[in-house]
Amino acid sequence: MTLGGAHIYFLSTRIQPVMRRCCALVLVCSLSIWTFAQAVDPALAAGLQLLDEGRTTLKEDALNRARDYFLKLTRENPSNALYFYELARVDYYRSSSVRGSKGNKAAAAILDQAIADAQEALKLDEHSAVAHSLLADLYGNKIGLGVGFMLGARFGPKVDAENKRALELDSNNPQVLASLGRQYLHAPKMFGGDLDKAIANLQKSIDRDPTADETYVWLAITYRKKGDAAAANKALDEALQRNPRSVFALNTKAGT
Repeated sequence: MTLGGAHIYFLSTRIQPVMRRCCALVLVCSLSIWTFAQAVDPALAAGLQLLDEGRTTLKEDALNRARDYFLKLTRENPSNALYFYELARVDYYRSSSVRGSKGNKAAAAILDQAIADAQEALKLDEHSAVAHSLLADLYGNKIGLGVGFMLGARFGPKVDAENKRALELDSNNPQVLASLGRQYLHAPKMFGGDLDKAIANLQKSIDRDPTADETYVWLAITYRKKGDAAAANKALDEALQRNPRSVFALNTKAGT
C-alpha cells in the first residue's frame, strides 16, 4: 500500500485493520444522509410503515393516514427536509389513487401539493438527489395527466433539469436511476424518449436495489411498450414476489 507516494510494507499488519475500519466508515458516509436518518428516527420509521401500506394498497384511507402523519411531522419540524420529502411521496401516491375514481383534475390538484412539498424539501436540502428525482417524477406526471395547455413544453424541461441535477449529486442512487428510466420511457422520441435507455436505467436501479418492487413494474411497463411480453411478465413476477399485495403490480399484470 502507499502513503504519500512511499511504499510502506513493515506497517501493513497494523495499518490493514485500521484501513478496514476506515473503509467501513467511508461506506457509511457514502450512503445517503436521508437513508441514515430513516434508520435512527423512530417517528420517520413509523411514518414509512404507513406510507408503505398506502403505496401497496393505494387505498385512499391508508394514504390519508400517512399524509396526516407526515403533515403533522412537517408542522412540528418545519426545518426537516426529509419529512417534506416523504409528504411529497405520499401525495404522489394519493394522486395515482384518486385518478381512477375522481379524474385527472383531482389528481392534478394533489400533484400540485406534492410538487410544493418536494420544492420545500429542496429549499431545506438542495443536495438531496432523491428529492430532485421525485420532483422530476412529479413534473412528468403533470404532463401525463394532461390538465392544461402545452404541459409538455412547460414541464418537460423541468423533468430533464431535475434528473440531471440528481445525477450530478448521486449517479449510482437507485431512485435516481429509476426516475431517469421513467423519463426515457415517457418522453416522446423526438424529445429524447428511448425504450432501450429506459430499460438500461431501470435495470441499473434494480441491480443497486433488488428489493424495489415498483421498479420491476416500471421495467415491465417498458418491456410491454417495446413489445416483449415475456420479459414484461418476468419483471411483474419479480415485483409480486417482493410485494404480493401491490395493487400497482397486480393492475399492471391484469392490463388495467
